[in-house]
Amino acid sequence: MGEVIARLAMSLDGYIAGPESGREHPLGIGGERLHSWVFGLRTFRRMQGMEGGAGGPDDELLAEHVARPGAVVMGHGMYITGEIPWGDEPPFHMPVFVVTRHPREPLVKRGGTTFHFVTEGPERALELAREAAGGKDVSLAGGADLVGQFIRDGRLDELLLHVVPVLLCDGRRLFGDPGDLGGLPIEWRKTQVLDSPEVTHIRLRRTPPAS
Repeated sequence: MGEVIARLAMSLDGYIAGPESGREHPLGIGGERLHSWVFGLRTFRRMQGMEGGAGGPDDELLAEHVARPGAVVMGHGMYITGEIPWGDEPPFHMPVFVVTRHPREPLVKRGGTTFHFVTEGPERALELAREAAGGKDVSLAGGADLVGQFIRDGRLDELLLHVVPVLLCDGRRLFGDPGDLGGLPIEWRKTQVLDSPEVTHIRLRRTPPAS
């Protein structure tokens, strides 16, 4: 069985999106700055159907994370925010399971992406994603509430943070109210730190609680 992994860009003050994130501003006002380091990379450009781009350690890290999963789980809010920007050929190219309260038929897009809308909760979405992944990892795309719930419930195996040297000062935090995570310390261990001029990548794995 594969692992559950998440990859998120974050500002120095802990935001993963700027203020007023939604359909009009998918990344929030100013949130594009969190992802500017990725736009010129070879792997990102290939995902968007473009040629060229830069190689190097940043690109190699991104390529590894893109190759690992066989399915994706995301929250309803992230789907609504990204539906229009992703267009007719979303960048996932694999089954995506959307945790939602709004039932609807699967939505088939070009390039191998099919959105499945799961109304039975995150646990059921993960179960279906594991089946679809065929032994590969499951990528937890977000948003922050869903990532926090997976962390609280001990379902997230690996968290890859791309920390960008900017202070957004407002927006959507990855870790909001401490009570959302259960109120008890959660230990992680660093397995990789990769620094480049535009971003610092920190790969974390959860430390199992002491028995």
